[in-house]
Amino acid sequence: MSEDVEREAMEYDVVIVGAGPAGLSAAIRLKQLAAEAGSEISVAVLEKGSEVGAHILSGAVIDPIALNELIPDWKDQGAPLETPVKKDKFIYLGPQGELDITWLPMPKFMLNHGNYIASLANVARWLGQQAEALGVEIYPGMAASEVVFDENGAVKGVVAGVFGIDKDGNKGPDYQPGVELLAKYTFIGEGVRGSLAKQLIAKFGLAEDSEPQKFGIGLKELWQVPDDKFQPGLVQHTLGWPLDNKTGGGSFMYHFGDNYVAIGFVVHLNYKNPWLSPFDEFQRFKQHPAVRPHLEGGKRIAYGARAITEGGLQSVPKLFFPGGALIGCSAGFVNVPRIKGSHNAMKTGMLAAEAAFAAIQGGRQGDELAEYEAAYKASWVHKELKIVRNAKPIISKYGTALGTLLSGMDMTISNLTGGFSIFGTMKHGKTDAESTGLAKDYKPIVYPKPDNEISFDKLSSVFLSATNHDENQPAHLRLKDPSIPISVNLPRFGEPARLYCPAGVYEVLYDEAGQNPKFQINFQNCVHCKTCDIKDPSQNIVWTTPQGGDGPNYPNM
Repeated sequence: MSEDVEREAMEYDVVIVGAGPAGLSAAIRLKQLAAEAGSEISVAVLEKGSEVGAHILSGAVIDPIALNELIPDWKDQGAPLETPVKKDKFIYLGPQGELDITWLPMPKFMLNHGNYIASLANVARWLGQQAEALGVEIYPGMAASEVVFDENGAVKGVVAGVFGIDKDGNKGPDYQPGVELLAKYTFIGEGVRGSLAKQLIAKFGLAEDSEPQKFGIGLKELWQVPDDKFQPGLVQHTLGWPLDNKTGGGSFMYHFGDNYVAIGFVVHLNYKNPWLSPFDEFQRFKQHPAVRPHLEGGKRIAYGARAITEGGLQSVPKLFFPGGALIGCSAGFVNVPRIKGSHNAMKTGMLAAEAAFAAIQGGRQGDELAEYEAAYKASWVHKELKIVRNAKPIISKYGTALGTLLSGMDMTISNLTGGFSIFGTMKHGKTDAESTGLAKDYKPIVYPKPDNEISFDKLSSVFLSATNHDENQPAHLRLKDPSIPISVNLPRFGEPARLYCPAGVYEVLYDEAGQNPKFQINFQNCVHCKTCDIKDPSQNIVWTTPQGGDGPNYPNM
């Protein structure tokens, strides 16, 4: 949109982009601090999903450490963490067999005793209720599409709620220019690879002193299974098959709630073979004899996918910029070997809130919250990430089998010594896009057809995500150069977008003679995983926000 659009402005002390665990924890903490100080603070939270939780997808086994700090009586308040972990299993899979490796030496924090299996989307919904009860204003269906800067170049807010732009970019009959939400400080908590976070990291050079961020794609299904299959509190993780030793990733399976089985598959996006399809690897994985029996007789009721930050300590950018801060997965605090990040996201939101509240109380605004970064570096979040900092690069360098053994030993030593590692702090090197190999150097993978009992196709899966986009709007998946998919990506890489996308958004179509390839974007299918923005080898695809409220509507995910 052009800068000369006239918009109404609403002013707050703090505006938070994203009603995820980080954003809502920040909002709650701000209100708590104001109540403790006997003062007032105005807080607005913007959420692009149709409701709080609509776009939240995670495993999820939740470490309650941050929740214990934020809302100590969360059990009495009805937080939806109803299934404590009862049993941990860690398995290495071969094509038909399995090896239980639960016995391998690992730090105690790798075990899930004291954690809870839950729907993170429902936890976010509950946090939203707690925030609103404290006076936080939450605006679902309001996508933040632009950053607003002041005359000195500092962030002073965002534009949200632009509606009614037609597919040709013109103002339609129901056009709404959106609103400027202005703040003394703006928190960016969009989650993984957020579009505003990406802009701000580039504009302010926030990643100049850190390693490239690394990512995985997580695909998840929610099943409801018969009583005889249900093992409440079971947590099972696997490594190995169907991925080869040089391709990082693994699975999770959690039994919880109302006979639910949350089953998912993660593929590290630094994989080299451009013919690999994470979705089809997931479907193939479910047929393994160690997995299929858990699902037989059950019903698949939901599906979704989401990118995961995997860079860890080395890839965390500078956390503050003039006028605001990055919180949660917008900065990347996931503990990869634990497959957990929500507790760290919540804590960083709380730390940013404490820094901003103190600054506002001191009469400051629009400056740099360096105190937030200092608090992060003194926190248990930083300590936890330091201990596991080499797990991802070790597995990437030495492969899954040897890498798992080496990383387990490294984490154990690091945990005992307060962070010492014989590896020092390893680098990640290439971005995930740069890791993609040439099509000619790899054999195409022939995946088995779905049986529609345990394994399924992409389109029937997307249907279960309840994804919806108004078709009369500009595609939110934009190509910097529309010729690149056919002229570069197809001959060099086999155009991997059609394979790494878990929702069938990208297709290469041919005429009746099998000639004249055409690249087609079915943006209506997009589940907002952001994988295309990350993995496209030409970095030609840019993910932007569609109209607010569009996208998936995840139930219990």
